[in-house]
Amino acid sequence: MNFWEKITGSDMSKELKSFEGRLKKLPDDYQAAWGSICDNLWPYSDFTGRNLMPILDGVLGLFEETAADGQSIQEVIGDDIKGFCSALAGEEGAKTFRDKWRKQLNANIAKKLNK
Repeated sequence: MNFWEKITGSDMSKELKSFEGRLKKLPDDYQAAWGSICDNLWPYSDFTGRNLMPILDGVLGLFEETAADGQSIQEVIGDDIKGFCSALAGEEGAKTFRDKWRKQLNANIAKKLNK
C-alpha cells in the first residue's frame, strides 16, 4: 500500500468491493447476516477501519466454506449476532473507542495522582 492509498482509503474501497463480489455468490440469508455483522463490527474499528479488514475477510471466508457445505447461517453464527461480533473483535484484539478512551483517562488520572 502506498502513501496515497493510505491517505485516501482507496485500498479499503478496493477490498470492500472485492468482498461485495464474493458476497454476491452466497445465499440470501448469508448476505443479510453479512450486513448485520458489518453494522455490529464497525464500532470496534480504529479511526480508519483498517483493523477490521482481516476480521471481515475471515468472516467472509467462513461464510464461503459453510455455504459450500450446505450449512444454514444459524448453524454458523447462531442467533446472537452481537455476541458473535463481540467475540470476533475480542479475538482479534480490536478495541472500541470507549476502551481507548478509558485507557487514556486511566493513564491521565494515574499521572495526576503520581505527582
